Amino acid sequence: MSPVSPGFPRRSLLKAAAVAGAAAQFSWALGNRQAQAVPAADGPAERGAGPVTLGWLEDGGLGAAPGSTVGVPWPKGAYDKGQEFALTDADGKKVPVQTWPLAQWPDGSLKWTAHAVGPGAGDGKLTLAAGQAAAPEKKVRVATSGGTVTVDTGVVVTKLGRSGSSLVKTVTRGSTEIAKDGRLVLLRQGEIEDGDQGAATYERFESVIEETEVEQDGPVRAVVRVDGKHRRGKRRWLPFSVRFYFYAGAESFRMVHTITYDGTQEPGKASGDFIRGLGVRFTVPMRDAAYDRHIRIGGEGTGMIREAVQGITGLRRDPGAAVQAAQFAGEKLPDPSTWDQRVTTRLQYIPEWGDYTLSQLSADGFTLRKRTKKGHGWIAAGGGRRADGFGYLGGPSGGFSFGLRDFWEKHPAGLDIRGAQTDEAEVTLWLWSPEAQPMDLRFYHDGMDQDTYAEQLEGLNITYEDYEPGFGTPYGIARTSELLFWANDATPTPEALARQIEAVRTLPQLTAPPKQLIGAGVFGPGLYAEPDRSTPAKAKIEDHLDFLFTYYKDQVEMRRWYGFWDYGDVMHSYDPARHQWRYDVGGYAWDNSELSPDIWLWLAYLRSGRADIFRFAEAMTRHTGEVDVYHLGKWAGLGTRHGVQHYADSAKQQRIANTTYRRYYYFLTGDERVGDLMHANVDSDETFLVLDPLRKVRTDTDYVPDRNALSIGFGTDWSGLVSAWLTEWERRGPTWEKARDRVLSTMETIAAQPNGFVQGSGLYDLDTGKFAIADEPVVGVSHLSAVFGLNELCAELIDLVDMPEFEEAYYDYCRYFNASKAEQAARYGTNFGSLLLFQGHSRLDAYAAVRTGDEKLAARAWEKFYKSDGYTESSPWKTEKVDGPVTLVAGTEANWVYTNDTALYGLAAIENLALLGDKMP
Repeated sequence: MSPVSPGFPRRSLLKAAAVAGAAAQFSWALGNRQAQAVPAADGPAERGAGPVTLGWLEDGGLGAAPGSTVGVPWPKGAYDKGQEFALTDADGKKVPVQTWPLAQWPDGSLKWTAHAVGPGAGDGKLTLAAGQAAAPEKKVRVATSGGTVTVDTGVVVTKLGRSGSSLVKTVTRGSTEIAKDGRLVLLRQGEIEDGDQGAATYERFESVIEETEVEQDGPVRAVVRVDGKHRRGKRRWLPFSVRFYFYAGAESFRMVHTITYDGTQEPGKASGDFIRGLGVRFTVPMRDAAYDRHIRIGGEGTGMIREAVQGITGLRRDPGAAVQAAQFAGEKLPDPSTWDQRVTTRLQYIPEWGDYTLSQLSADGFTLRKRTKKGHGWIAAGGGRRADGFGYLGGPSGGFSFGLRDFWEKHPAGLDIRGAQTDEAEVTLWLWSPEAQPMDLRFYHDGMDQDTYAEQLEGLNITYEDYEPGFGTPYGIARTSELLFWANDATPTPEALARQIEAVRTLPQLTAPPKQLIGAGVFGPGLYAEPDRSTPAKAKIEDHLDFLFTYYKDQVEMRRWYGFWDYGDVMHSYDPARHQWRYDVGGYAWDNSELSPDIWLWLAYLRSGRADIFRFAEAMTRHTGEVDVYHLGKWAGLGTRHGVQHYADSAKQQRIANTTYRRYYYFLTGDERVGDLMHANVDSDETFLVLDPLRKVRTDTDYVPDRNALSIGFGTDWSGLVSAWLTEWERRGPTWEKARDRVLSTMETIAAQPNGFVQGSGLYDLDTGKFAIADEPVVGVSHLSAVFGLNELCAELIDLVDMPEFEEAYYDYCRYFNASKAEQAARYGTNFGSLLLFQGHSRLDAYAAVRTGDEKLAARAWEKFYKSDGYTESSPWKTEKVDGPVTLVAGTEANWVYTNDTALYGLAAIENLALLGDKMP
């Protein structure tokens, strides 16, 4: 059903019928109008909305994790918004599930639903179907009273604060308090040490809550959000947003922690707001005897150190083999009177080790040390390469497990245990270890002194990065971390602890299969299909796609693309002379979503269901959505173009903040933090009043932003805006009607331009949400216009909205970008000038070919894919070994691989195969 909104009458189907008629001449053409002309089936099963088999992304099922949430798409019209769903396991047993809508089709039917399961979900396949959901035996319950929000999973009761410093007041299991006073800690250093002048002092800040909101209250899943800042005295800074996730019947909970940097660090100055340490801290009551207080700290794999605060193994006198074995196993020791009395009478002489510290200051090494207590010396307790970020503290009467996900990948990180020999110990998970150098976010060189456009453009001409005073600032960037906590009724067995470690390292994820994702027609219907090796030509392209993904995965490891701010991104361009990515050369360094590698990776996952691709894309989504985008300040809603630092380049643009890059992860997982990021972009059209993205290349240098006549491009700019509006409309967010009208009005007024999309840009009115219709036709085509998600978005919009004029305007753009200059001039009166990225644009040929039934376009799609720019069949398609003095670390290189080409090859290969796989030359 087509949407009808005020001011947007239903469009005539005459042009659509003509398009469908042309498509009908070819059996391979899949015109949308043909699909709409087919009468709807009577029942959900007949419409492809029957039972869906859900599986786990990795083997092992839910394991020790508290729960999992999965997004499932549905075909248009299959289910009403209020539909309930039931879940069963392989034996037909009902599994408790909580369901809520994530998105709706324009007719109001369900497009995406989220489904949460708890510990009873098992480790096998699950079947999701319409029906009455089973209620959990132990429901998660939420109650708000006074200054506390209480969440009861049926196993653990957690009290969250609504004011003060403690986000978590207490964690109780039965009658035993397992942990309390969970708060955030921040160490600020006001002066950075740029030499050897001595140690700098630092200030301690703690969290202060400003708002606590219950976002979900069960019965299977509850979510509580806590927002605030870090406080010392009168100063409050470094905003945080923390969500706690609880599942029915779980003994654990998950924490998603986000900080947004709002300090000051100026280039060339040693004073400022330098973060020395950033962490999450809990107090853990200690009730057991010192020899029954157990320390467990994860090492590599599922390895761990297993000790007691007061060890009775390895002594000169032996308490007995059974006693030693029990302590190592974490079991309560028998009464000391039953031991060898030569030990029992000398217990007071055995040291009590109360403090432990694990430091992971790089991706390649951690150290573990311990001491008896504050004021005494540390001794080395071991070390290794990559720690799990997991610890446990407790005893037979109960204990607290804690873990930080992506621990070594987002170094410098650390774990602390303090005062385990006392009545109340403290555990701290350091997101930024205080043992590392302070967080230095100053701009990296003095190019900021180039304060004229001429100087800035010279920088662009030599290092591909333009420098403008005040623009290389980290103010407003953010970072999200994930943590897990368990309230154990006793010290877990080594096997149970290993399962907890595995949950921290790889959070279990329930998934819908590729067939469902493809069949539901989401994310650009028809643009991706399951891998197909049925012919040699198809198999070769599939091999190339696998090669490129594997190469980038290997490069992350070889080049150590890790770190708190860096993990999840990849580099932009390679320097064959140095056998090195251009990490230190202006705009050739970090990629920051340039030419949409995010979309390539997500489409690669959607069609394959591969876990390794999902995890790679997940890390990229977390990074690019937080670090490469501003969330506070005058540039909130804009992202930063690729550069040596993620925020360095002075080009702040909508195309990097593009909601398209976040949609996939959000709808596949229901992740609320990513939902926040997408909702925040709904009003990002207002940023064009603050900063003109074309200011460096304008010929009309006297241009001044006008609220009712903003110059906005139909490619990189509009694609970022419309993705935010479309997503808000689908999600039915607070401003969905405004967002819907923005989608429709901009589509209508782009289509009404004299040259449609080829016009290039228009004057946009913030108050009406429309582009002014230009008086004269203009050709304003850029090779960048369609490479930031435009094709994928237009495929969605054309499927959703009945607007033939818009379709034809977009098909025309597709027809003529890759056309000859003579063909362009014949259609528009002038050619498009010098263009690039023809291979990437071959997917536009393929899309328009299928939609219109144009055989010539279909042939041109494969011609441009195989024989234009980008990667070709003559590309090496192999790596070379590099070692010795030519490289820092031995490994492999493919010096012909560049991320721009990779992203566009990946997208063109996936989409061309899906659209025209059976019409390959």
